Amino acid sequence: MPVLVFTSGALSGQQVEIDEGPVVLGRGESADIPLNDGAASSLHARLMPENGDWQIVDLDSSNGTEVNGSAVTSQVLSHQDIVTIGGSQFAFLLESEAPDAVLEAPVAAAPAASDGSQVPEFEPDPEESPVVEAELVVAPPAPEPIAKPSVPEAKAEDVELVEQMSLLADRIRQEVGKTIVGQVDVIDQVLMCVLAGGHSLLIGLPGMAKTLLVSTLATVLDLEFKRVQFTPDLMPTDIIGTDVLETNKDTGDKEFRFIRGPIFCNLLLADEINRTPPKTQAALLEAMQEKRVTAGNETYKLDAPFFVLATQNPIEQEGTYPLPEAQLDRFMFNIWVDYPEQHEEEAIVSATTMGHKPELKAVLSKEDILQLQDVVRKVPVSEHVIKYAIRLVRATRPSNDDAPEVTKTYVSTGAGPRAGQYLVLAAKAMAVLDGRIHVSCSDIRRAAPPVLRHRLLTNFAADSEGLASIDIVHRIIESVEEPGAEDYAGSRPS
Repeated sequence: MPVLVFTSGALSGQQVEIDEGPVVLGRGESADIPLNDGAASSLHARLMPENGDWQIVDLDSSNGTEVNGSAVTSQVLSHQDIVTIGGSQFAFLLESEAPDAVLEAPVAAAPAASDGSQVPEFEPDPEESPVVEAELVVAPPAPEPIAKPSVPEAKAEDVELVEQMSLLADRIRQEVGKTIVGQVDVIDQVLMCVLAGGHSLLIGLPGMAKTLLVSTLATVLDLEFKRVQFTPDLMPTDIIGTDVLETNKDTGDKEFRFIRGPIFCNLLLADEINRTPPKTQAALLEAMQEKRVTAGNETYKLDAPFFVLATQNPIEQEGTYPLPEAQLDRFMFNIWVDYPEQHEEEAIVSATTMGHKPELKAVLSKEDILQLQDVVRKVPVSEHVIKYAIRLVRATRPSNDDAPEVTKTYVSTGAGPRAGQYLVLAAKAMAVLDGRIHVSCSDIRRAAPPVLRHRLLTNFAADSEGLASIDIVHRIIESVEEPGAEDYAGSRPS
């Protein structure tokens, strides 16, 4: 098994054994190997097996990932490669050589001096590769090496909550159904996103009750709800907040006080997000990724849980500012809110013209949601399910030799690694929502349309034939086969 021997950073001098992958390194608590490094991103890089080798993939980190001093986006690692992540550095050692033997080798081979004394370890030659230099600076391993973080074991109350989740989900649908008629798939997808800790785009024509749906869910889930109507003159400080100068009543001195904006809530509705300029759209980026905001020289942590649900009108393009791809990729789901069925529309008109306002009851609390988010991370996923998720993602990339013909013909840019992460997380959330503790390939297929819809860029051929990205996603799902018997052999939960 590979071993990571840390030479700098908070884990300096310690070893991490990796018995299976993939594993994510980063500053955040959700990382498999938390680095406790302020220079690293929350989810900085992933180590994963690839055709018998081990590959490191940078997860769009702020400071990048380096291998032997060179910045990389992804690279297959060799024995004794030196990887730098933020302020942390480690040597990658394959299982073929134990780390102790590698570190002690220079001492055993050191020649004797003319007076018979032992010569210290040889001086590093500037022309030598970083591998030799790393062997000299590696500190002796700690007596008790850190084992590779595995999936945390679920507690009894976690299992009990999952078993009850199917009934709780039905109760949530019933409560939401008091004000929202139909749209069951939309409600389920928003709930999946909430359980997975992601953010969603709600795309639909005017009058589809997108705003009412979000506010209703906030009440049923007992979340603090704020709505921001995005307009062309909206400024970042209108969302984050601003410092105001005021007089201290006790001392009479002038001082600045930070007035918090509407982003300080649990559920933020960014209504018509594409109607505001990119400068204001970008005000959400740090909050969505890091769950915090920076104003002036101060950083403020947002209360957990925190979600952004943004709405867009798909038909009006004049006076709008399309979201950049980097921000689109941070939305876990792109949820399409379609026309209701005829009987549903009749029920909507009947209910909304009678003046009756239903009373909604909270089904879950904030603490329940946080516990469920933790449980979702603990749900084990078999390797063949992960293989299937990665096959789907890679099938969206026209540069991939194994991509289906529909991708090579109609797609200009495919989905990135974040799509694979969200596919697996969404499948886990779906299993928990159904009261299950196992994930199947059918869960991946069901999660694929909202995860991949906004991550595919179509080319002129698709536009000329009237094909939208969702049409191509459905064709890709049909063309990618589930893993066969050979992939199931030896499959282990991860």
